[in-house]
Amino acid sequence: MNSLRPWHLLVLAIVFLVLFGSKRLPDSARSLGRSLRIFKSEIQELNKDENPGNKKSDPNSDK
Repeated sequence: MNSLRPWHLLVLAIVFLVLFGSKRLPDSARSLGRSLRIFKSEIQELNKDENPGNKKSDPNSDK
């Protein structure tokens, strides 16, 4: 129904700039990027641990 228009993003950017200021905004973005990288690597590790070839820890694997 409602889609984001370019002016919505512009208003959102202005609000962030006013709230955080131009000095703290790059640090906040950098911190968010690091957090997302860590989250992504943890999800990959979780998926690797749940690999179908790794059924030794599953008690129902011999059924």
